[in-house]
Amino acid sequence: MPDTQTAAPSLDTTAAERFGEYAASVTRANLPAEVMHAAKRCVIDWYATTLPGAVEAPATMLEKALGDELDHGEATLLLGRRASVRAAALINGTASHTVEFDDIYAPAIYHPGSPTIAAALAVGQARRATGDAFLRAVVAGYEVSTRIGAAMGRAHYKYWHNTGTIGPFGAAAAAGLLVGLDARQHMHALASVATFAAGLQQAFRGDSLSKPLHAGHAADVGVLAALSAEHGLLGAPAILDAPGGMGEAMSNKPDWAAATADLGRAYNTQRITVKNHGCCGHAFAAIDGALALQAVHKFVPSDIVSIQVGGYSATVDVTGNYLHGTPAAAKFCLPFLVASALIHGSIRLDAYTPKRLSDSQVGDLMKSIAVALDPEIDKLFPRQRAARLRVELKGGKVFEHFQPHRVGDPDLPLSDKQLDAKFNELAIPVIGEAGAARLLAKLWSLDRAGDLAFASNLRG
Repeated sequence: MPDTQTAAPSLDTTAAERFGEYAASVTRANLPAEVMHAAKRCVIDWYATTLPGAVEAPATMLEKALGDELDHGEATLLLGRRASVRAAALINGTASHTVEFDDIYAPAIYHPGSPTIAAALAVGQARRATGDAFLRAVVAGYEVSTRIGAAMGRAHYKYWHNTGTIGPFGAAAAAGLLVGLDARQHMHALASVATFAAGLQQAFRGDSLSKPLHAGHAADVGVLAALSAEHGLLGAPAILDAPGGMGEAMSNKPDWAAATADLGRAYNTQRITVKNHGCCGHAFAAIDGALALQAVHKFVPSDIVSIQVGGYSATVDVTGNYLHGTPAAAKFCLPFLVASALIHGSIRLDAYTPKRLSDSQVGDLMKSIAVALDPEIDKLFPRQRAARLRVELKGGKVFEHFQPHRVGDPDLPLSDKQLDAKFNELAIPVIGEAGAARLLAKLWSLDRAGDLAFASNLRG
């Protein structure tokens, strides 16, 4: 199949038509080697975050709830149980968003990997895709959905959870490529999936297990839209940009021309944040800043009188609370996360054990931590995620620090070696050292894989 360069579609068409034309072109596009490498990193990171989520609620609950769709079918859950394509996308997508280690595209305030890769894997298994086709599907899904998310902007994020509302586009574009949709069919898949966009922020502003379902639902409906478009289902071509469409209904005048202008020439897949903490990303800059201050000034938690954190709006609105009694709540509680990081050195999966959640030293330090809006930092959001910290110690010493980016952001990226370490940390407890080593080697050579058989029965 000859390679061709992708070109930005004509602006005489609707946004959905332009995205559909681009998504179809990725099948034959001459994708730069560094873009394919970035796609492999996204897939490795997806496996790292999905494996521990696969053995926890709510994914384990969904296996019980959807029992009649399991143990048969052409796709598999991550640990080998056979499933229908949509059930696999739903459950794996949910598992991927559970332990809060999944990737981020900051300008879209969105976790693209969880829905996009879950959908691509399920359809790729069913359609016996090559590793190269699978990676191209990931690129198509990331490029389409991140641009839609960035266009919808902060106005959309006021109420909606973007992984639930933007994720369906990533899943539909990825699934559509693997079933062989042409440009018009891709457009109809994207147009149809826009009507499935859902996910309210209230799901993670308290003790709830429904937030991961947003990613699973996004993967599921993306698959549904692609498979339906394959068989002729028509969507509304102007669903994004017409009056009464998604842009008007769920945002504030998105610039769809800008959203599609650099398609095929710039790649958001290369600008993905790899999470370095197992919690809400809106707390990352504060955690990184607190640890940086502690590393330089060598203070211990008992020295601290107060910590003032200045952040952007979502830092305050989403994580500026003191609810930390359960893992689901603690992952969105900045005072707990900063206190726990300063006392225990990190925020990994062990941060949410009963012992850590009830740690009295952490509880005492939390009382000294205050979170407030910093207008200058808020102006940078969502493209830049920063924090400003002021730490006062006993004896009157005061230290201040500006954390301009989060560790793992494109401006402070994790290396391939660090990504491997994250993968091993999260995968080994689930599939063992030998299984993790085999899988990681397969993923780094995914572009040369003749099929996706490696993705079945990872414990074997």
